[in-house]
Amino acid sequence: MPRYFLEVRYDGSSFSGFQVQKNARTIQSEIEKAAGTLLRITVNCTGSSRTDAGVHAMQNYFHFDVEQTLEPGFVYHLNAILPKQIAVVNCTAVRKKSHCRFDAVARWYKYMLSNRKDPFLVDRAWFYPYPMNKELLDTAAGMVKQQTDFTSFSKRHADTKTTICSISRSEWFQEENGWVYHVEANRFLRGMVRGLVSTMVQVGRQKISLEQFNSILHHTDNALTSFTAPGHGLYLMQVRFPDQYLEMSE
Repeated sequence: MPRYFLEVRYDGSSFSGFQVQKNARTIQSEIEKAAGTLLRITVNCTGSSRTDAGVHAMQNYFHFDVEQTLEPGFVYHLNAILPKQIAVVNCTAVRKKSHCRFDAVARWYKYMLSNRKDPFLVDRAWFYPYPMNKELLDTAAGMVKQQTDFTSFSKRHADTKTTICSISRSEWFQEENGWVYHVEANRFLRGMVRGLVSTMVQVGRQKISLEQFNSILHHTDNALTSFTAPGHGLYLMQVRFPDQYLEMSE
């Protein structure tokens, strides 16, 4: 049975997250419904990177299996059915054993904070009109890059077998309208990026010291971690696969 990868992007403001939930409107449920309507079958998708309620994606992936060969106009017709907040960028036939979650080698996120009220950034950035110390933020971000066990930055009851993550990028940028945090890793835990942002912001405002932040990083639970950063400031920017991975179709 052929397997296909769907590359998608979406505005997560009006959805209860990425993964199917009972009695909730999610990205996955909308795509499965639209694809099922178009193909006249039941479509079951597997997602690459789960995003929480309100979180946006410039790039994310699903894969699904279907017995029929998809027509060239499938993406066009699928987009015509999907709500305006979700777009399918392309649909690629892949090897039968390809897996959009387990075969991904990295995920890149950014988090946006706005330092002034802006009606065009409602549901797009965390309104945070407070001064922060760039040097302290940079030091904290560097400490994140050196850490591997993120137990203290995972929300409770997360469905995960390990809390080990390999961080390849962690850096803050100050812009005219606020701050942007970029982080890339092989994998992330539930709530991890928002927890990192929320807690580092406390460092930047000198509410907690770098020593305290280091202690939180190495803590065995999340009791001291802040998760106040809202979902709407978070963007999944890219899901990376091995080179030429999407070109290796059967």
